[in-house]
Amino acid sequence: MVSPWPLDNSYARLPDRFYARLPPTPVATPRLVKLNLALARQLGLDPEALASPEGVAMLAGNHLPEGADPIATAYAGHQFGNFVPQLGDGRALLLGEVIDTTGVRRDIQLKGAGQTPFSRRGDGRAALGPVLREYLISEAMHALGVPTTRSLAAVTTGEPVYRETVLPGAVLTRVASSHIRVGTFQFFAARGDVEGVKLLADHVIARHYPDATGYRDLYEKVIARQAALVAQWLCIGFIHGVMNTDNVSIAGETIDYGPCAFMDTYHPETVFSSIDQYGRYAYAKQPQIGGWNMARLGEALMSLFAADADEALKLANESLATWNVQFGRALIAGLRRKLGLFTEQDSDGELAQTFFNVLADNGIDFTQAFRRLGEGTARGLFEEPTAFDAWEQRWRQRIAQEPQDGATRREAMRLANPIYIPRNHKVEAALGAATERDDYGPFEELLTVLAKPFEERAEFAAYALPPSEEEQRNFRTFCGT
Repeated sequence: MVSPWPLDNSYARLPDRFYARLPPTPVATPRLVKLNLALARQLGLDPEALASPEGVAMLAGNHLPEGADPIATAYAGHQFGNFVPQLGDGRALLLGEVIDTTGVRRDIQLKGAGQTPFSRRGDGRAALGPVLREYLISEAMHALGVPTTRSLAAVTTGEPVYRETVLPGAVLTRVASSHIRVGTFQFFAARGDVEGVKLLADHVIARHYPDATGYRDLYEKVIARQAALVAQWLCIGFIHGVMNTDNVSIAGETIDYGPCAFMDTYHPETVFSSIDQYGRYAYAKQPQIGGWNMARLGEALMSLFAADADEALKLANESLATWNVQFGRALIAGLRRKLGLFTEQDSDGELAQTFFNVLADNGIDFTQAFRRLGEGTARGLFEEPTAFDAWEQRWRQRIAQEPQDGATRREAMRLANPIYIPRNHKVEAALGAATERDDYGPFEELLTVLAKPFEERAEFAAYALPPSEEEQRNFRTFCGT
């Protein structure tokens, strides 16, 4: 173990126009409220050193670790379909990178570290509630097997932040394969900076896709990762909430947990985000938006595909056409696992869609429906089970055609269908206790539950239940900036 961490910053060796170099803004009285011990060890860091006063000062941005070269990265992005040529890290600083215990290079970023040249009138700070929310959701996603940024630590600052009300301030230490986004490529492409696009693409290939045979192959590999990621979101009922191109990681990880949420009652048009007034990023629209975002990446990369503009466009469109294939393949594979299907039949997609229709028509909880299907108790969720009975008969006819026995299928379905997800009402209760009463007990217990989402534990039975009508009514999420 090292103490507390030695950093490198390969991204900071790119030209100056890729970022702004500046130190974090110190905070008044940093206090560690959560340290991810398992992640620290995975990163090769010493948890005791991180929890020491010197380590907490580094997690807050008051002191810099050895080798740190803090930068705010530049990027652009389409926000709700509208292009903004300059966004960038307005409240986050990339301190540098560590090589973890598996040999993978990982970014260490402070979120809420103060104003940067990209802050756009913002204060550069983060409130405690959104910091703890990202900690909870990102760690839950990791436990569910979904590629994601991770949370290493949450530190309160002893300073207020001013939003609609006065809130306690905090800093999140975020870990990622990298923080390069679709919008990072757009930043250079929008300026006609072909050299910048090429330098960035070369950096991405070296770091994330070393087996890529060229720039078009890089594009198709990013498409494949994004398609697989969005398919995983749909299979757990996750709604990102703000799939802008600046929130799409080139590494294929879920990033930027702002107005995200998990669906309770199944409906394809479910939206939780307070800013998504027209449902652009609704649950069932995420595949369409994922493809749209990949089209924007293709536009940014086109100059590298061919010297002739028409030929470059043709090649970009041919590559983009792989999105539907990749996404469809990933989604049906995930749905087969959830339905306990080991073999493939052409009718499996229609079987799954019919189940979704039955859930929507009857207002059934998404997570419970799949979990209890594997346990043989899903019928009890329906007040009027006629439609479910008809579908279940078809499903049983389908699984009867497979060689696996019932015990094998039930265990496979248990491992594919979580019993615990970050239920919105439980998340809000935990955040309220922490921010309003300085009580981190509910937060810690919820983290404990979510760390093992597929393992039923009697003492946590309440966490498997959907919200009451009152708890679910008018639930909204916010960006938390």
